[in-house]
Amino acid sequence: MCTTCGCGTDHVHIDGVGHPLARADLAPLTGGEQFAAVVATDSTGHMGVHAHGTPASRIIQVERDLLAANDSWARLNRERFDAAATLCLNLVSSPGSGKTSLLVRTVAQIAARRPVGVIEGDQQTSNDADRIRATGVAAVQVNTGKGCHLEAPMVAKALDRLPLAPGGVLFIENVGNLVCPALFDLGEAHKVAILSVTEGEDKPLKYPDMFRAADLVLLNKVDLLPFLDFDVDLCEANARRINPGVEVLRVSARSGEGFDAWLQWIEERASLLLPATATTGDEAVS
Repeated sequence: MCTTCGCGTDHVHIDGVGHPLARADLAPLTGGEQFAAVVATDSTGHMGVHAHGTPASRIIQVERDLLAANDSWARLNRERFDAAATLCLNLVSSPGSGKTSLLVRTVAQIAARRPVGVIEGDQQTSNDADRIRATGVAAVQVNTGKGCHLEAPMVAKALDRLPLAPGGVLFIENVGNLVCPALFDLGEAHKVAILSVTEGEDKPLKYPDMFRAADLVLLNKVDLLPFLDFDVDLCEANARRINPGVEVLRVSARSGEGFDAWLQWIEERASLLLPATATTGDEAVS
């Protein structure tokens, strides 16, 4: 269930097989979880009320419970990644940013050097997972139904179908949405936000939570810049206005422009876990 818009389901499909998502069966809590509850107030400073009449105090309690449950599963996912020396990246964007095309090109190039696996998140269809599998890289499709984002327990179930090879890279392509995925930790090492030049320069200002949570912004489809009125410098400035420390790379999934820098960014972080010389292409996730 989404703490922002209330969408969601307790039943997801992983590679076409239905799985109940029992949020009551929490992963063990350590007491170290942090919650992101925000008190809603009106113009007078009094606690507000949800549009459907639910008191804000109740909304906060539900949000805290859901995020605590998710964080406990995210911790277990992170332990699995650490044990396998696997770099996990959570790719987030709005629909139509070119996220899947960028990922297809990325995994095809990385697979020659490191084991690679992909978890695909979409409400329906296995189209994106099929595109990844066509490159020879293993992919697991998670269909969220009415859900607008992936959650840590969904990733945990997908990992049961996707063994992690030492020194590998796992990409999680989240459901296209710049709002709710910002709240849900999946256990990843980094969130990577993808923004297309066919969107607006002010997108980071409109969706600050996502760009604040990202460690890297990939400005995609730069091959289209000659045909658009898009101020790249302003877009990057807006991203850094929200997140002063964020890195921004200009790339094109179609032409390959900027991909050397993107692949180097991945390799630098993966090498901290296990140098590529310790792996071979034969160890790719399967």
